[in-house]
Amino acid sequence: MNTLLVLPILVPFVTAILCLFAWRQIALQRWLSVVGTASLLVVGLILLYAVNRDGIQAVQIGSWTAPFGITVVVDLFSAIMVSITGLMGLLVMVYSLGSIDLERQRFGYYPLFCTLLMGVSGAFITGDLFNLYVWFEVLLISSFVLMALGGERRQLAGAIQYVVMNLISSSIFLAALGIVYSVTGTLNMADLALQIQQVQQPGIVNILAIMFLVAFGIKAAIFPLFFWLPASYDTPPIAVTAIFAALLTKVGVYALVRIFTLIFVQDMAGLREVMLVLAGLTMIVGVFGAASEYEFRRVLSFHIVSQIGYMLMGLALFTPLALAGTIYFLLHNILAKTNLFLISGVAQRLQGSYELKKMGGLYKNYPILGVLFLIPAFSLAGIPPLSGFWGKLLLVRAGLEIEQYLVVGVSLFVSVWTTYSMLKLWSEAFLKDSPQTDRPAQGLWQVGFVLLLPIIILSLLTVLMGILAEPVVALTQRAATQLMTPDDYIQAVLKG
Repeated sequence: MNTLLVLPILVPFVTAILCLFAWRQIALQRWLSVVGTASLLVVGLILLYAVNRDGIQAVQIGSWTAPFGITVVVDLFSAIMVSITGLMGLLVMVYSLGSIDLERQRFGYYPLFCTLLMGVSGAFITGDLFNLYVWFEVLLISSFVLMALGGERRQLAGAIQYVVMNLISSSIFLAALGIVYSVTGTLNMADLALQIQQVQQPGIVNILAIMFLVAFGIKAAIFPLFFWLPASYDTPPIAVTAIFAALLTKVGVYALVRIFTLIFVQDMAGLREVMLVLAGLTMIVGVFGAASEYEFRRVLSFHIVSQIGYMLMGLALFTPLALAGTIYFLLHNILAKTNLFLISGVAQRLQGSYELKKMGGLYKNYPILGVLFLIPAFSLAGIPPLSGFWGKLLLVRAGLEIEQYLVVGVSLFVSVWTTYSMLKLWSEAFLKDSPQTDRPAQGLWQVGFVLLLPIIILSLLTVLMGILAEPVVALTQRAATQLMTPDDYIQAVLKG
C-alpha cells in the first residue's frame, strides 16, 4: 500500500523521463505517453477502491514520523481526483495523437504533458502545505511551457498573462506559508489542523484564511481574479486547452476545499458568507461573458469561470450535502467541459475557424457531431437526466435546506443563461447554413478516429453519470462525510 500511494507521482514522472530519453523518437514518445496515462488511470482506480474499502491511507516518505517528514495521504476526495486526472490525461493524450503538430512534438510536448500530470497528481495527494506549493510550481512551469510551445504571438501574449497571475498567486501562497509556520511551527496539514486551534491571535488566523482564499482563488479563477483565464485559454492548441480546462482550475478548487474543511474550519462563518457572494458573482460574470462572445473557445473559457462559481457555492454552504454536490459537480464539469473543447477542435478542423460567424451547417453535414455536442452542452446547462442536472440539484437542495435563497436563485438564473449560450453555439455553428468557402468538403471520419474516440467516450460517460447518478452521488457523499469529519484524516496521518 505504501508504494501504491506514491504511484500517482511516480508513473507520470517515469513516463516523462522515458520520453526525454526517446527525444528523437517521436513515435516511441507517443506510445510511452499513452501507456503512462493509462497506467495513471489504473493506479487512480485501484487507489479509489482501496480507500473506499479500507479508509484514508497515509505514508511518511523516508520513514520520518509525521509531522516532521513528507506526508502522502489519500482520502476518497483525493482518490477521486487522481482517477479523473488519469482518465482525462489518457483521453486528451489520445486526442493529441491526431491534433498536435510535429514541431510541438519535437520540442517536448509529451514529456511536458506527463510532467503536468505529475504536478496535478502530487497536489491531490500531498499532506503538506509546502509540498502543495511545490506541486503547484511543477504544474505551473509545465503548463506555461505547454501554453507557449510553438512561439506564436497570440500564444506568448496569453502565456504572459497566465504566468504573471499565477506567479502573484504563488507569491501570496508562499508568504502565507511563512506566516503559518511562524505561528504554528508546522506545515503538515493534519498537524496544522490541530495547531491552528491553539493560536491566540484570531486576527492572524483570519488574515491567513483570506490569503489562502486569494492565492487559491486566482488559480481557480473566481471573481474578481478570473480575467487571465479567458485571455489565455484560447491561444494554445485545443488539446492543451482541453487538459487545462479539465484539471488546472480544479486543482485550485481542490486546494480551497481541502484548506477550508481541514484547517480553517472554526469561526469562519463570516468568510463563508464572503465566499457565497464571490460564488454568485463568479457564476454571473462568467455566464454573461460567455453570452457576449462569438468565438467558440472563448465562450467555453468563460463557462469555466461560471461553473467554478457552483463549486465555490457548495464549499461556502458547508454542509455534507453541499460538499457532495461540489464533488459531483466538479466531476461532471470536467467531463462535459473537456468534451466541448475537444468538439470545438473537430469543428475547427472541419470548417477552418473558431469564429461562430464563419461557421455553420455542422449538424446538416455531420449529424453525429451535432448529437455529440448536444450531450455535454445540455449537461452543462443542467438538462435532466444528464449529469449536470444532478450536480445542480444537489447544490440547490443544500442551499434551500439552510435557507440561502439568494445564491440558489442566482444559480438557477445562471443555468438559464448557460442554456442560452449553449443554444447560441448550436445555432451559429451547427444549425445555420454553411458559409460559402473554398475549403473542400470532407467526411467526419476523415478528421481521424483518434479525435472522435475521446469525444464519444466522454459523451457516454456524461450520459452514464446522469443515468447512474445514485452510486456516484453515494460515493461523493462518503467523500463529503470524510471532509466534514477531519479527525479521521488527522488520525490517519498522525497515527492517533
